[in-house]
Amino acid sequence: MAVLHRASWLLPLSQPALADGGLLLHQGRILDRGPFSELAQAWPAVPIKEHPQAVLLPGLINAHCHLELSLYAPLSQQAAPANFLRWITKLLAARSQGEDAEALLQAAHKVLAAQQAQGLVAMADISNSGLTPASQDWLLCCKEYLGLRADALPTALHRLSQEPEAHICTGHAPYSTHPRLLHALKQRARRLGHIFSLHVAESPEEQELFCHGSGALRDFLQERGVWDGSLPIQKHEGVVAYLHRQGLLDEKTLCVHCVHLSQKEFQLLAETRTQVCLCPGSNAFLGVGRADIRRFIQHGMLPALGTDSLASNPELSLWREMQLVAQDHADISPELLVRMACLGGAQALALDKHLGSLDIGKSAAVLAVTLPCIPSTAAAVYEHLVYQHFQAVERLDCMNSDNKAPV
Repeated sequence: MAVLHRASWLLPLSQPALADGGLLLHQGRILDRGPFSELAQAWPAVPIKEHPQAVLLPGLINAHCHLELSLYAPLSQQAAPANFLRWITKLLAARSQGEDAEALLQAAHKVLAAQQAQGLVAMADISNSGLTPASQDWLLCCKEYLGLRADALPTALHRLSQEPEAHICTGHAPYSTHPRLLHALKQRARRLGHIFSLHVAESPEEQELFCHGSGALRDFLQERGVWDGSLPIQKHEGVVAYLHRQGLLDEKTLCVHCVHLSQKEFQLLAETRTQVCLCPGSNAFLGVGRADIRRFIQHGMLPALGTDSLASNPELSLWREMQLVAQDHADISPELLVRMACLGGAQALALDKHLGSLDIGKSAAVLAVTLPCIPSTAAAVYEHLVYQHFQAVERLDCMNSDNKAPV
């Protein structure tokens, strides 16, 4: 049955905010939207659901998360690591102790449920183990391939050839995945229409490797016995330029982190229409630096937001990620941050035909966010949302009391 939802403010994100807005939902889709008075007149027989002191907006999208690392939350509760490589060493040591599959799944379910209670409707979950919690939402489970040594290629390529077509397969990072394996993964993703997510330019050590062919990351790889000279590095080009030279950048490649980029690399990402996901909380904890969001905006890009994992981020919340960006970039509007968390994520995961904005025909994965007061301007609404001055989040396509949760 169709229901007409009325709220103090409607935030389509593809159009200007609308005071006293209406949203008509039917069979899991948005059937109509606009001023409430007009919709009530156009659909007189439809029941009305009032949302006093609430804002209607699209559901949040986490474009990068590692749910399977939820078990290693203690790593982010400790003092911040001295550097990125020290954190990797700690994580690898923790995982080498063996993983209890049931405990891993329970931790992952708990973290996913907490994010959904805050308004999450879609996520790209990166997994090495293949253990990913099932979800009724848009959960893209991405199986991550690693392996830099050439002698490991035949096994990895054979394993990839046996993957069911429904599985999204991707690489870990340019420094940890052999270029031939990256090519095979990207070729498969193109054939199947899948996204292709990679960790890119996360740390200064990574950029040093791809700019100069040396440094602490190369030493780390050599110490672990995985460096065999397989990376065809050209000095002074950078990691994004390396990916471009390998033909791996396009509108369905998702570069995650992108903290250390040259001006040329910003241009390459924009020209190839490559998607970008930023993870401010993880970057801050690991001390790797901050992505230059202004540069992305100047190049006409709308980055997505991701939380990364509890192993590198003390709290997984897209509301918190927006707050962290706002604290570091006072000149970036709260409206833009909300667009990043919703529409940016939908575009990054190639879900923008269904999610990310309140457009007719899209999914009814809509949030009703209750505010302590009714803001008089759209700018004030966005400020309230970014700084979490609200009481509860409710999913309109799952109308029951269990979907209300304090944030």
